[in-house]
Amino acid sequence: MTDQLSKKIIYAHGSIGLPLAVIGYPLSIWIPAHYSGGLGLSLATVGTILMLARLSDVFTDPIMGELSDRWRTPMGRRRPWLLIGAPFMMLGVYKLFIPDAGVGLGYFLLWLSVFFIGSTMIGLPHRAWGAELSTDYHQRSRVTAAREIYVLVGLMLAAAVPMIIEIRADGGSGVGQVFSTLWRDAMGAFSGDFREKTIVDRATLTGPVLAGLAWTIIMILPLCVAIVLWFVKEPAADITESRPSFRDGLKLVLKNGPMLRVLIIVLLVHFGESFRNAVSLFFIRDIVGVPTIGAAYFFYFIAGLGAIPFWLWLGRKVGKHKAFMWTLVTVACVSTANLFLEQGDYLPFFLLFVVKGFCFGGLQFLPIAMLADVVDVDAARSGGRRAGTYFAFLGFTEKLAIAFGTGVSLNIVGLLGFDPSGGTAASTDLGVYALRMVYCLGPVVFYGLALKLIWNYPLTPQRHARLRARLERRSARLSRR
Repeated sequence: MTDQLSKKIIYAHGSIGLPLAVIGYPLSIWIPAHYSGGLGLSLATVGTILMLARLSDVFTDPIMGELSDRWRTPMGRRRPWLLIGAPFMMLGVYKLFIPDAGVGLGYFLLWLSVFFIGSTMIGLPHRAWGAELSTDYHQRSRVTAAREIYVLVGLMLAAAVPMIIEIRADGGSGVGQVFSTLWRDAMGAFSGDFREKTIVDRATLTGPVLAGLAWTIIMILPLCVAIVLWFVKEPAADITESRPSFRDGLKLVLKNGPMLRVLIIVLLVHFGESFRNAVSLFFIRDIVGVPTIGAAYFFYFIAGLGAIPFWLWLGRKVGKHKAFMWTLVTVACVSTANLFLEQGDYLPFFLLFVVKGFCFGGLQFLPIAMLADVVDVDAARSGGRRAGTYFAFLGFTEKLAIAFGTGVSLNIVGLLGFDPSGGTAASTDLGVYALRMVYCLGPVVFYGLALKLIWNYPLTPQRHARLRARLERRSARLSRR
């Protein structure tokens, strides 16, 4: 394994982030609206099913981490899982995103579970593989940043699909007409002229949007898997390296102070993000009245992509944990400001949304880069390399947070009287108020709890450099034997 990675390897490896991002966006934004508004399930029921399906990862993530650490094949430990996971994910996407009319709870739960299994098969080994590509503190940031660039490009693609479908529904067809319609809708938002039309039309577009996203994923996922398998080799596994049992590995993880801290931070931040994301479409469409939701997210993700060099620079300048702290402070301020928005406040919302998008890249890749460094603490103590086990814990923590954040959010809003198919006009005053509070103030609470843990995070760049020097001295001693 060499620390001098070429750009070709770094960016080829990161390409898997593109289809995974296209998948994650509709799952957070469009799936709850479609199954609750378009297919007639209650909002609270949809939230509960999303939560229960996510909890299957309690079993699949640790198993996947162990298998990808221990299963050696001529292709390597990580690569086979991308080949196996891709068909699972493609089938799950097709059945989940393009359901027949009248499907019930069993259908929703089944295909969500298939989808999540495929996601685990691809995402967890891929993250562990990325952590093993380099041992250098800052180059690991570049590996994770490259993946997040693809994630943001994928998210822009995921936002572009509904944007185009929404605009074509308003009569745009050619490129010029698409931009003309986008401009006309944006101007209409200032005066409220498109308010009634927006509620009616956008509520019926979730089906076509999800179908467009499904076929986009089915086309690009196998292509990106092929790019990774063709251009990126796995680091050679050391056949003498220590491989303790899962139970012993769990004990080492629990003794790893920085690891526990990162997991709690990730739990709080992802819970806050998913708490907001689950209801974001309803807030944007029904509270503010944004006429073209896909366009809002498109510019949001453009801001996130453009900001990645800044977060890389800030991470080098002050350390990853401090850079992450500043992202949370900024997003908390934006969330609080959203509380004062009313119907037709398109421009203030757009400006706040772009600032939030600017922070998106930092929120995504900085914790992953921090965890890659935490793996070295375990390596120094145990003499083994168990990146798969560590990223299994990270993946499980993220999914647990997303499961409960989504489920709790949708249950609160749905049970208090918000109607996703009829908007604010068909909802109770308490339901609309709950929607505002969940979207605007929910994330702030959990970010505040996370900031206390980030403030005195122990694994600084200086301490990590000393840790790497210790590992290199031990490796040199072993090589002389």
